Formats: sequence, C-alpha cells, structure tokens
Amino acid sequence: MFDVGMPEMIVIFIVALLVFGPKKLPELGKSLGKGLGELKRALQDVKESVEEEFKETTSDIREAVTDVKKQIDTEVKDIKDTGKTIGSTLQEAKKQVETESEEIHKTIASSAKDAEDQGESGSEKTDKISEDASKKQS
Repeated sequence: MFDVGMPEMIVIFIVALLVFGPKKLPELGKSLGKGLGELKRALQDVKESVEEEFKETTSDIREAVTDVKKQIDTEVKDIKDTGKTIGSTLQEAKKQVETESEEIHKTIASSAKDAEDQGESGSEKTDKISEDASKKQS
C-alpha cells in the first residue's frame, strides 16, 4: 500500500520510541492495532454489502432478460403460427380458384359446342359464351 520496507519500519519505530517514550509506546501500539482491526472489519462489511447488492442487481437483470426472452419466443411462435395459417388459407384459395377456373372453361366449351350445334353465327356465340361465363362467376 505505502511500499514501506524493513529499514523504513525501523526508522519509524525509533522516532516513535523517542517521541512517545518506552512507557507509552506499548499502549500506542495496542491502540493502533485495535484501530486498524476495526478499520479492516468496517471495510470488510462494506465490501460484503456491495457484493450482496451486486448479486441482487445481477439476479434482477437476469430475471428481466429471461422474461424478455420468453416473450420474444412466444411472439416468434405466434408469428410462425400466423404464417402457417396464412399459407394454408392461400392454398385453399388457390385450389378454389383453380376449381372455379376449370368450371368456367367447361362452361365456355360446352356453350361453344351448343352454339355450333345450333348453327349460330360467330358474334352470337361470343355473346352467349360471355353471358354464361359472367353468370357462372356471379
């Protein structure tokens, strides 16, 4: 801490012996030792309380991160489910459009055949086919 070596300690001890005298020096050493011990205990208590607060804060942060992760996972799952639902709905719509398209083609073909059988002119055939197709779509 102060980088005090053995020679420096001897000098400090000699000065203390001269200043305080041989009778007061043991009492001074005892008081100094008690004071340093109390200081060390106080510092240890502060260190423990800081570590405890740090652990509590860290656990709170971990809980918050875990909760957010769970929410994100739930949202991702919901989005995937929605995507699957949309995909299946689109498949059903595609099948329905294809079925309707086939029915319209059959109706047009049958109307064209009927028109040929009855000997109608080209414009009359077209009009009848268009009417049948629009009725079918409605």
